[in-house]
Formats: sequence, structure tokens, C-alpha cells
Amino acid sequence: MANRDIDEIVRKYGKQIDEQVQTETNVVNDSQDYMAFKREMIPELSSYEKFCQNLGNIVTIKLSQKENDNTQKYIDQAHLEVTPNQALTVSMLSFLITFFVGVLLTLGLYFITNQISGELFLLFFLFVMSSLFLFYYTYTIPQRKANMWRLKASSQMVPAILYIVIYMKHTSNLERAISFASENLQPPLALDFKKIFWNVQTGKYHTVKESLDAYLETWRGYSSEFIESFHLIESSLYEPTNARRIQVLEKSLKVILDGVYDKMLKFTHEVKSPLTNVYMLGIVLPTLALALIPLASTLLQGMIKWYHVFLLFNLIIPFGVYYLTNNVTMNRPGGYGSTQYLEFHPLYWKYKSKKYYWIAALVVSPLIILGLLPFLWQYTPISQWLGLQKDYALTDLGLGIFGSGNFFDFKSVGGGNFVGPFGFGALILSLLIPVGIALFFAISYYGRSKELIVTVEKTKDLEKEFTSSLFQLGNRLADGVPAEIAFGRVAEVSQGLQTQSFFDSVNSNIHKLGMSVDKAIFHKSLGALVFFPSDLIKISMKILVESLKKGLGIASTSLMSISEYMKNIFAINDRLRDLLADIISDMKSNMTFLAPLLAGIVVGLSAMITLILDKLSQMVRQDLGDQMIAGFASVGNLVDIFKVEMMIPPYFLQVAVGIYLIEVIFILTSTLVIVGSGEDKLSKTYYIAQNLMRGIALYAIASLIAIVSLSILAAVSLGGFAG
Repeated sequence: MANRDIDEIVRKYGKQIDEQVQTETNVVNDSQDYMAFKREMIPELSSYEKFCQNLGNIVTIKLSQKENDNTQKYIDQAHLEVTPNQALTVSMLSFLITFFVGVLLTLGLYFITNQISGELFLLFFLFVMSSLFLFYYTYTIPQRKANMWRLKASSQMVPAILYIVIYMKHTSNLERAISFASENLQPPLALDFKKIFWNVQTGKYHTVKESLDAYLETWRGYSSEFIESFHLIESSLYEPTNARRIQVLEKSLKVILDGVYDKMLKFTHEVKSPLTNVYMLGIVLPTLALALIPLASTLLQGMIKWYHVFLLFNLIIPFGVYYLTNNVTMNRPGGYGSTQYLEFHPLYWKYKSKKYYWIAALVVSPLIILGLLPFLWQYTPISQWLGLQKDYALTDLGLGIFGSGNFFDFKSVGGGNFVGPFGFGALILSLLIPVGIALFFAISYYGRSKELIVTVEKTKDLEKEFTSSLFQLGNRLADGVPAEIAFGRVAEVSQGLQTQSFFDSVNSNIHKLGMSVDKAIFHKSLGALVFFPSDLIKISMKILVESLKKGLGIASTSLMSISEYMKNIFAINDRLRDLLADIISDMKSNMTFLAPLLAGIVVGLSAMITLILDKLSQMVRQDLGDQMIAGFASVGNLVDIFKVEMMIPPYFLQVAVGIYLIEVIFILTSTLVIVGSGEDKLSKTYYIAQNLMRGIALYAIASLIAIVSLSILAAVSLGGFAG
């Protein structure tokens, strides 16, 4: 009978303890929810995973043990459900399929044309290079996914340590602290923490500590301060006194803050030289080389075609710039940057909306059509429908100051074939093509991000003010004021600050809608955080709600600790922002001012060279050659060498330069955002739109001025020379 009474007591009070502590339940739920959580948070990886699982088993290719271990490490870090053999098989299939398609296509064209030409060799070369690139690209997908995962996860390290430290100050339980962090952090670090429990549940490790230590080893060599902070947190469990335990926990938070600051300080000194090299090698030198292409194309008797220029400047060189900048961003240390997770923002639907692309397409379509007008006029019956000529002389249009050529100026090469356009009017209209492309992305990107970025900027201002307000809230709780009343009192003393709106919102939900503190803050539709989507505020409020379960004293201490943390992190952010300001400002100036200005001048020079050679050709054809030979015996031979028909039309050069500038703005803007803020899709979208509008506007203006002024100069000079 006594044993049954004891068993009944154990069951009764054991159930109550489990309901209050819920340690085991949280661990099991975390492990069971891992796969569902993964599928929900990283759906963009599923296409690659399915591709590997469907095609990766066609042929089994074995890797060396070292290569297999390295690839498996990247796969684990990126949470991919593939094997190293599958990844290699997909890479080999990508290479072989592309290579053999190139071989078959080249042979087919050879049998059709029955001749070997430079274009045929170029086509085969492109397929060979594409197959090699696809092999490299697909084989390194696990590594790149792992690096992207690290970059995103590392920006959440400091909040993660803060969650755990604050939680363990009042509850010295490592498992519950990690579980609490995994529930309140955003992906991808939340997924990593959930997997710690998953590995225990599936039997890979026996204890949470073993699983945690194994996970920390994946950050070895990348974020030593994160590992050291966690080890200090683990050691706090063995401290004999509570004061000593709290001291060790605070030390762990200081270690990661100092480590992040030191690594970012070193990075700011090392990143300037690589970015300068990218600008010189990827922008300045290629743009200057464009000035020589018109002459080079005539000297080589037409061996250089317009599509060679597009291939070089719109594919090969941008890829090189991307590769160089990618190396810079991959060296960025973790732990600092934006922790916003865009998908959770209440205005995210606007970012995902496709309507802005349709609006942009309607706006820019007329510009693109006008840019293509020379070809529409030359190769379609539109001019006949309108009762107009195929082309007009500049003098007939009152534009004789720009020379005596035609407006579009397509030149006949016999057999009913034409080359061009070489005319002044066609070159001016060509500016509308890169302007239209840039406007398409600028309008659509700006429309998607303008409201979101305003909300984010307001939230950042709110976070700066929130430090002192949080300290005041902690003081009210320390005075014994219940949390339901403390929010209203803090709102009263926050008049004129943005934080007043937040505390008023919480207070209104509590007293007018009868909500609890938890619901007043976190309710899905009415909670204060819906209107103030901030990670720092969310962190502090989550910890407040959790701490209130332990009493007002613990909640007060927790809030004051968070206030001190926020003060330190803002000081670090401001210092790092100052250090990065020079680099970001220089690159932004180069990208949106110097590069467009230089490109515009080069386009004007190409127009002037074309006009000069065209004018000299006309002089020779008009029997002015004999007159010139008396003083310049080589003019006729010079014109024969520099045949305008063999030259790449400046129309195509301008379009190639404009598209190249757009690509460079995309690449460099993304790089600068990652350097300054980490992986931040919203900032990328917004600043790409801004830089495109500024850069292309300046490029169009500079090109127009250069084309007009240099064309007038060439026309006047050659007119006097002919006279």
C-alpha cells in the first residue's frame, strides 16, 4: 500500500513539474518539427535536391575519400538532402550533355553550310567553355550554398548568444535555453539549433551537449568567437555560485561582441584593395578598350563582329567581375549585419508582387521600340505604309551641322545586303535601349521595395531610441509595477519619441482589448510588433514575456541586460559603419559617376571615329582624292585600309556599353550591400533601383553630350579640310 501511495505521489507531482518545466516536450517537439520546419523555410533548395535525386543515381561515380568528406561537409552545412556521389554525377551529366549538344550542333551546321568558318569555331568554343562552366558551377553548388548559409546564419550569432545568456541567467538549463533560442530566432540559425535536437532524437548523438559540440565544430576556422562563447556558456553550468555563473555568462556575450568587432575591423582594412582592383580591371580598362574597337575592327578587315563585342563585354567580363567580387564577399566575417528576414515582414506581399514588372514593361516598351526603329525602318514595310523613305540625309532634316551622311545610314555591301546602322540618328536612338532596360529594373525594383525600405528605416530609428525606453521599463518593473501598467507609464515619459507609439500600442491592447502582455505584443494581426517589425524589439519582448514567468525582479534584470547589450551593439555598428563608409562611398561614386561618365565619353569617341572615316570615304568617292593626294598622298590608301563597312557600327558598341554598365551596377551594388550589411535582399533590391536610375541617367546624358559635341567637331573639321 505504501509503495502505491509513493507511486501515486510521484505521478501526481511529476506531471505538474513536467507541465511547468516542459523541458523534454520542447526537445521532442524541436526534433519532430525539424523536417517540416526545413521544408517550410528553405524551399529554394528543393529544385536542386530533386534534380540530384532524379539524375544523380543514373551513374555511380566514386570520389576520393578526401573529396567525399569535403563535399559531405558542405552538404551538411547547407542542409541538403543529397549525397556527394549524386552531386558529382549531376555535374558530369551537365558537362557531357552541353558538350555533346555543342558537337552535334557544330557538325550539323558544317554539313549544312559545307564550310568551316570563324563563327563555327566560335560556336564550338562557346559550348566547350559553357560545358566546363556548368561542371564547375553545379559541382560547387553545395559549397556555395554552405557559404550563403554561413553568411546568413552568422548575422544571427550575436542575438542567439544573447537569447541563451539572458535565458540562462534565470534558468540554468542549456537544453531549454537552446530550445528557447531556436523558437525565437529566424532561419537559418533557428534551423541549425533545431537540428541539434534532431540529431539526438535520431540517435546520432547521445546528449544535447554532444550534438551541440559537434555542431560548433562546423564553425571551426570561420567563427572562433562563436565557439568560445558557447563553451563559456557550457562552463557556467559547473560554477558553484550564482554570482560566478552570471559573470561567466556575461563574459560569453562580451567575447562574441569583441570577436565580431575585431574581425570586421580587419576586414575593413583588407577589402579596399580588392574592390579597387575590381573597379580598375572590371570597369576602367574594358571601357577604355572599347575606344579602340572601331579602328581594330577595320584594321582586321571585319574579323571582329558586333556579336564578339556583346560576348566579351556582356558575358565574359561581367562573369569575371562577378567572380572577383564573389571572392570578396565570401571573405566577409560573420556575426555582423542585418538579421531581418524579409519573408516575415507584413508588407512582404508587395515585394513578391509581379504587377510592378508589368507596369515597368508598359512604361519602357515605347523606348525599346524607338531604340529598334532603325532596323524596323530598314527591314520592315513600316516606312512604305507611312509613305516615307527608308532613310533621309541629315541635311534634308536640318541637321547638316552633324555631317552630310544619312540619319540611319545603312550601307549596301552588294547582293541586297546592308550593314549598319552608322548614322548619327541611329546612334542617338540606340541610347533608348539601355535606358529602357535600366528603367525596367529600376521601376519594378523601386515599386517592390520603396514601402518596405521606409518601414525598415523607421524601425532602425526606433531601435536606437528603444535602448533608453527599455531601461525605463526595467526600472518600473524593479519598482514592483506590474507589466500591464508599466507599459503605459513608459509611454507617458516617452513623449515625442517613436517608442511612444510602440508602448502606446501595447498599453491600448492590454486595457482596451483585454489582451495579456504576450498577445498585446505578439498577436498575429493586432500585436504591436506587426507595426514595428524589429528583431531587436522582438528579442527583448520575447525575453520579457519569458522572464515575467519567473517574477518582476528577474524580468527587470533581463531588460536592463538587454538595454546594455543594445547600447554596445549600436556602438559597434556605428564604428564599423564609419570604417566602411570610405570604401562604400568610393565604390558607389565610381559606379554611379565615374564609370557612366567614362563610358559616355568612349561612346562619343567611337561616333567621332566612325564619322571621320565615313567622311573620308565620301571624299574619295566624290573624286576629291586627287586634290588631297597633292598634300596627303596616303589618304586614298588610308580609306581603303579603314573601310567603314568593315567597322562595328557605333550603334552596337553603345548598346553593348550600356548593358555592360547595367550588369556592373547589379554586381557592385550587391557586393557593397553584402560588405556593409550582410545578406539583405531588400537593401539589394532598393539600392540597385537607385543606382540604376542615377548611373544610367548620367550615362545617357554624358553619351548624348559627347556624341553631339564630338560629331559637330568632326564635321566642322572635316568640312574645312575638304574645302
